[in-house]
Amino acid sequence: MSDIESPAPRSRPDACPGALQVHEAADGALSRVRLPGGALTHAQLQVLADAARDLGNGELELTSRGNIQLRAVTDPAAFADRLAAAGLLPSPTHERVRNILASPLSGRIGGIADVRGWASALDAGLMADPDLADLPGRVLFTLDDGRGDVTGLQGDLGLHAVTATEVALTLAGADHGVRLTAEGAVATLLDAARALREIRGTQWRLQEIEDGPRRVLARLGVTATADPVDLAAPESAGPIGWLDQPDGTVTLAAGLRFGVLPARLADFLVAVEHPITVTPWRSVLLHDLDEGVAEQVVRILAPMGLIFDANSPWLQVTACTGRPGCAKSLADVRGDAVAAVESGALPADGRQHWAGCERRCGRPRGEVTDVVATGDGYRVDPPTP
Repeated sequence: MSDIESPAPRSRPDACPGALQVHEAADGALSRVRLPGGALTHAQLQVLADAARDLGNGELELTSRGNIQLRAVTDPAAFADRLAAAGLLPSPTHERVRNILASPLSGRIGGIADVRGWASALDAGLMADPDLADLPGRVLFTLDDGRGDVTGLQGDLGLHAVTATEVALTLAGADHGVRLTAEGAVATLLDAARALREIRGTQWRLQEIEDGPRRVLARLGVTATADPVDLAAPESAGPIGWLDQPDGTVTLAAGLRFGVLPARLADFLVAVEHPITVTPWRSVLLHDLDEGVAEQVVRILAPMGLIFDANSPWLQVTACTGRPGCAKSLADVRGDAVAAVESGALPADGRQHWAGCERRCGRPRGEVTDVVATGDGYRVDPPTP
């Protein structure tokens, strides 16, 4: 047994919101739509934009798990119906457990393996097993194509390409030396999800379970065959700007203030009619563009709010919802953060997260300065080493 004390059991069931189980926030119902691998068609984005206008506050919020949520939803049932018709709610029983992060540029630019097929196979495998519907909505799967962009984001269960044919099984965001074949990796990952379900008790995350990774490996009957590799969280806001694809086309990577995509701006992305990926850095990727189209997109959409400049201060600043959307918040943190950016008076250099209370919701991984509302201004907590 480990000499590390196990976290206290959770005293309540996981209440992570979904499209059917919504969260009642101070500004109304919050509905969250899972996008396995962040993949989104332009037609699906149009459905979400229309729903934001008709049923929400007119905005789409991108989350740190590559999902999208709507706030102030007036009719959650009608929203769920729209999602189902668009193919965004394929399983009512499993909709909250489809938290799958995948390297957003995989199969197009860089990486050792193309993990897009893994994402589809994992999603299908999750939905095909009735027992896996019992996994908490906080459980996170990561599929890293070897570049190291998502493994370090502290998923519970994941795959990390080591070579074109060899894959590391990651548990609680770490490599434990277990190596799998690329062909059988997704099946083993699903078995790991079943093991997590069996051992979790009342805990929501593998990280919370005493000796969790060791116990999962024991149930899988696998052992380490390689030295573990350190897979730390990336210290960036993800890819931004003009990205040349080997096939001669272009991916445009665009940031957004606080990860908020207004419905009207989403309409313009839809009009481009190309594949879209939502990233865990609350940005959007527009893929497979001819150079002329890409130039037009930048010229038209940059003034509307898409950020293509990797040096923009907006890419260094994240924030929780704050007032008035969150009853626990002690300040309008987004309004205050906007004022700080526009006046050039940010309280710290580099990445910083503005939070309305000590919970610090939405805080990104890695070294980040915390700017925490106290009810009488803000306290600046430097990143810990």
